[in-house]
Amino acid sequence: MWKIERLTDGDRVVLKVSGRMQGEQLTELEKTFAEECGSRKVAVDLKDVRLADQDTVRFLAVYEAHGIQLLNCPPYIREWISRLGHGNGRPRTETNP
Repeated sequence: MWKIERLTDGDRVVLKVSGRMQGEQLTELEKTFAEECGSRKVAVDLKDVRLADQDTVRFLAVYEAHGIQLLNCPPYIREWISRLGHGNGRPRTETNP
């Protein structure tokens, strides 16, 4: 199970994610990103993430490369993102699979 909480911090929106992040949940997170990215800076707080799968880490790496800030990123996720390299793709959208 996982949860997204939306917080505002000045001129940016912080999406606080908690629980287990898995590939099948990314559509919901992507929809939330799309809703927020048009008008404000977006950051994702990963402090309370307990588990992330490979699809999730790729997803986060791509969005980070496109300007979304990852806050409190667990070391294992940061290491995995580093191994993937940045900018190896585009954020998914309904028109950009």
